[in-house]
Amino acid sequence: MKILLPGLDKQLAFLKKNYYEKPSSILVVGSSSESIAMKLAEIYKCKVELIVEEYESLLATKLLIGDSEFVFPKMMNFDSTDFNDAHFDLIFAQASVSSNNRTKIIKELKRILKPSGYLCVGEIVSLSKDTPKFINDVFNSSSLAPIHKENIISFYLERNFELIAYDDLSYTLREYYIETIKEFEKAEAKLSNQEKSYYKKLINKISHESNVYLKLGGKKHFGFEVLLLQKEAK
Repeated sequence: MKILLPGLDKQLAFLKKNYYEKPSSILVVGSSSESIAMKLAEIYKCKVELIVEEYESLLATKLLIGDSEFVFPKMMNFDSTDFNDAHFDLIFAQASVSSNNRTKIIKELKRILKPSGYLCVGEIVSLSKDTPKFINDVFNSSSLAPIHKENIISFYLERNFELIAYDDLSYTLREYYIETIKEFEKAEAKLSNQEKSYYKKLINKISHESNVYLKLGGKKHFGFEVLLLQKEAK
C-alpha cells in the first residue's frame, strides 16, 4: 500500500536513516496511516498501535489492515488517550498534529512516551508570515493551524524535547496531491455507500487543498517538515 499523506514515504525513510534503536512498542497517530503502521511492524518486528479520532476512519483502517497480527487500530482522542504513562518507545505522527489542538496533543504524546523515547513528527508549516486569506481559508476548512517554519523547532525544544534530526519535505507535496486524487478516484467505484460517504469528505478536502497548492500558488505559503525528537531521560 502507498503512503498517501503529506511527505509520502519520505518521513518513514527519514526515520530509518536517523533512528537506530530497537523499539518494543510503537504508536502511530492519525488516519490514512495504515501503510505506515504495517511497515513499522515489519521493520521493527514489534506490536504497533494505531489511533484515529473518527469512527468512519476506524472502519476504513480495519478494512485496509485486514487480519494483521501486529497492527492494532483503535479510536481515541489524540489529546487524551487511554494509554499508561511512559508506554511507548517510539511515536510516529505524519501530518496528524498540525491543528489548533497541537499543544495538548504533544503534551499527551509526551506523557505516553517512555523517558528517552522518540517522537517522529511531520508537520504542515507556514512559509509566509503574512498568509493570504485564501490560504487561511484552506487551513480553516482542513482544521490546520500551521506553525511558521522558523518556529517549528523551537516549539518542540520549549517542551523539553531534544532535536535529533530534521528535514524539509515540502518537495513531496506536489506529488502527494496529484497521487492522492488519482488513488481516490480509482478506488471510488469499489467503495460501499458508507465508505463513499467518508471518502467523499476526504476527496473534497484534498481537491480543494490540491487546487490551491498546484494552481493558485499555495506552494509559496505552506510546506511540510519532519523532525525526530527525543524525550528527556528522567
